[in-house]
Amino acid sequence: MRNIELNGRVPDLAETQRLAAVNYGHFTSMQVRDSAVRGLALHFARLDDGNQEFFGWRPDVDDEHRLRQLIVHAMGTERDASVRVAYVPGLDPAGPPDVVVSVSDPAPDEPAAPQRVRVDPAFRRPWPEQKHSATMGLVRARRLAEAAGFDDALSVGPDGMVREGTTWNVAFYNGEQVVWPQAPMLKGVTMVLLQIAMSMGEVPWTIRPVPASELPDFTGAVAVNSRTCRQEIGSIDDLKYPASDRLAAILAETWESVPFDAL
Repeated sequence: MRNIELNGRVPDLAETQRLAAVNYGHFTSMQVRDSAVRGLALHFARLDDGNQEFFGWRPDVDDEHRLRQLIVHAMGTERDASVRVAYVPGLDPAGPPDVVVSVSDPAPDEPAAPQRVRVDPAFRRPWPEQKHSATMGLVRARRLAEAAGFDDALSVGPDGMVREGTTWNVAFYNGEQVVWPQAPMLKGVTMVLLQIAMSMGEVPWTIRPVPASELPDFTGAVAVNSRTCRQEIGSIDDLKYPASDRLAAILAETWESVPFDAL
């Protein structure tokens, strides 16, 4: 962690204790490169929705300008970083929430080795459409997967439909088009940006319900989140996907066409 600020300043001990003790709020995570972010408007829209959902508060244009200033201030002289912006309860219940900006090292440009993923039918996030602080369920799902010899967990709902990973969306490839599951889940900023860019670049894709029984029909799978657009999934349970699949390359090429927005 390079820096963390509460409302534009380093929190004191009492404030740090309050932040650690109260697990309520929502956030967005972004990769900053050369003081710019892909999909900045989508990150701000996510925060606006979270503020309405969890605090009953809708920021105005001045609040968005202040948020930009808080991010830039927390980054200091850094130009490349991983940045997390969170809204948490303030001391005044009737007032707006507090803003916590955390700055850490940028994510590696290259993804990790192909991941081994386990289907976890018990794992599903509450308020799945929101990126919120109630992360114990996803952390537990990942720990159980690791204890069983896997790298991560994939949620499949009680209806047998594929949803999302612990901290990522999943994309599949059938040899002709990219397939995104349609289910109760977080619409990740990276996923949405890729979908827009694929449409603009005329890359075939669709979003539809994906039953777990269909997983063997795909030629590849990739995890997508704020840290990477192309983390290959080598296997799901006992099902293995070939390392030569085109999906990761398609997403990488598409991602390069997504423009940056200056902070």
